[in-house]
Amino acid sequence: MPRAPRAVPAWLAHPFRWQRLPVPWPAVVRGALCAGPLLGAGIATGHPVPGVLTGLGSMMAGVNDRPGTRRTGMVHIGLPALACGLGTLIGASLQSAHAGWWTVPALCAVAFVSGVASVAGPVRSTAGMQMLATAVLGAGMPLPGAPWAKSLYVLAGCAWLLLLRLVLRSPRPAGGALGGERAAVAAVFDALADALTAIGGEGAEPARRRLTSALDRADEALRLRRLTDRLLRRAVRAEEALLAERFAAATALCEASVALLWEGRPLPAAVAESPRRFAAALRTGEAPGRLSAPTNSSAARGAFDRALLAAAVVFARSEPSAAYGAQEPREASAPYGPSTPYGPSTPYGPSTPYGPVAASMPYEPSAQPAPAGRPAPVVSPPTASGPRRPGRWRALPGRVRGFLDRRTRRGRDLLGPAARDYGLRVAVCIGASTAVALLLHPEHWYWLPATATFLVKPDLGPLFSRTVNRFAGTVAGVLIFALGGAVLPGSWWPALAAGIGGAVLPFATRHFALQTSAITFMVLAFVWVGGDPQAAGERIADTAIACGIVLVVGHLPRLADPRRGIAQRAVSALHATEAFLRHVLAAEPGAGTTAERLALRRNAYHALGQARTAAETAAAELLAARDRTPDWPAILAAAERIVDAATAAAIRIDHGARRPSPEEAARLGEALSAMAGALADPGRRLPHLHDRPVAPVPDCATLTDVAAELERMRGHTGAV
Repeated sequence: MPRAPRAVPAWLAHPFRWQRLPVPWPAVVRGALCAGPLLGAGIATGHPVPGVLTGLGSMMAGVNDRPGTRRTGMVHIGLPALACGLGTLIGASLQSAHAGWWTVPALCAVAFVSGVASVAGPVRSTAGMQMLATAVLGAGMPLPGAPWAKSLYVLAGCAWLLLLRLVLRSPRPAGGALGGERAAVAAVFDALADALTAIGGEGAEPARRRLTSALDRADEALRLRRLTDRLLRRAVRAEEALLAERFAAATALCEASVALLWEGRPLPAAVAESPRRFAAALRTGEAPGRLSAPTNSSAARGAFDRALLAAAVVFARSEPSAAYGAQEPREASAPYGPSTPYGPSTPYGPSTPYGPVAASMPYEPSAQPAPAGRPAPVVSPPTASGPRRPGRWRALPGRVRGFLDRRTRRGRDLLGPAARDYGLRVAVCIGASTAVALLLHPEHWYWLPATATFLVKPDLGPLFSRTVNRFAGTVAGVLIFALGGAVLPGSWWPALAAGIGGAVLPFATRHFALQTSAITFMVLAFVWVGGDPQAAGERIADTAIACGIVLVVGHLPRLADPRRGIAQRAVSALHATEAFLRHVLAAEPGAGTTAERLALRRNAYHALGQARTAAETAAAELLAARDRTPDWPAILAAAERIVDAATAAAIRIDHGARRPSPEEAARLGEALSAMAGALADPGRRLPHLHDRPVAPVPDCATLTDVAAELERMRGHTGAV
């Protein structure tokens, strides 16, 4: 009997994964006009140092030049740009002070901060990594000049790309000034149509996750638009308020679609076609046309049909409702806790019949509801004239305390064991690579720690995959640059190389090796003009040494336990799920608003998505002790199904179904809380978790499913 072929291990297959993404042609054009022309201008004017530093800054900014609205681009590029300026200032100060071996502890401190930032979100994580990279390059590249001048040159290069992003962009769609925001909301309706089409099939849950991602992007675009209005003290325009109402309608439709997903009954094609008509109406400005006819076959379908009718009413209006249009920007309240980094949690005014627009999206850590048994954030009570708003500078100490308070989700992330492990891992790798480089060749030591910087970040993918792709990409970039130097004589060809690399960089996000090749190609052009034409063989050897250091440090027992990083995110996700479940099962009618329910549901989905990403990354790691780790994907999938079933239960309760008794609600909430406790403290055995099964809820199919998923999850947590 022939033996069945063995599956390729995940750690071995991951380096060959290639993302299929559309070509961002505007970003390609911007990349070609950034580093190359800046470096060429420096060469042509006889001032190579400003050309090198501005080109380096534009390269760092080009890594973050992703599709999105102009305002999301300002945040995703601007915050890392400030970090690059700070990193250059630190590194150049070390070089001007001739720090010598004191450079090692100084870079270790910067590396620790960079590693801790890995748990604070993708934008902050990128800012931390680029701060560390520019600190290493600023301390090692032999460039003359004052530290503050070098920092300003790097910031000028980042600002050049930001200016190009504002000037060179895709043709404005029919949405006018709100074209980017309209496209983001239209993408929500398209993702909703895909999710409705997939109901009853194997792709239902992935489609729901894509819908959650589309909601995240749309809400970010709207919140950044609102932030701009607040900073400019500008009243909300009618088209902004109308778009906010349409996004609120999309949020209500999404909640009903989750309940339909739980039912699992395939829907007619006309039902999925209705959201696509809304998407087309947003893009073209025309009426959505004929929608699907209502059929009150179930509570979920009835809720969806009513939300569809409400959306049709919103799309039929050319002006916002009086409730949205009458409120000034500074009068918007924030009923869900402290402000997020982009403004208050409800920036678009009072509630619609389906809740405020931002209620679907306060997933930022500061808006995370406090888990049961933990104190909630303190919110200033409203005054007679409206909500109390402390001054910007008077509120600053409170915001700092929010970062360092373990009671908040952001504080638990930054001060938790995963953040300490990540920080120590990055610090040890950078310190070891810097020390080895200073011993081997003190004249141009920066290449080795700079390579380790892009390798050691724990949130960039599996360690083995990063190492393989980094080495392959570096070798390819070094060899291509050496070939170009041999074929193209003269002093101008590094500018051409930087321009080609900048144009390839937006396309290179599909694969880490391709991105590494483009970055290596550009950095070599910068250091060549800067007066450090190191041999290609030495750079490849330095890359190999950095890969070896990162692999060794990355598998040290205390710094490479996958359960510490995943468990922290999983526990946070389970607490968010518990908060949503307890809200749905509140014993008294009217105990919470629909807006609060939408906020808690989105918080739960967002936290579960982050935990699932961390679990997928850990599953592709090269670890010998993997068989002792819990089945994280199964635990998180069960938690997602609990959120789905709880959403369906909420809709059924709204339509007259029996509300669970306080004892039943407390039993389900305590079971989920106990499972989160078991994951947070693997060494502690909880008898009420392992010895008492989770009983189903009679006469309620949705909550019986919740109990079944809790029981299934209980089996997985018992292995912790």
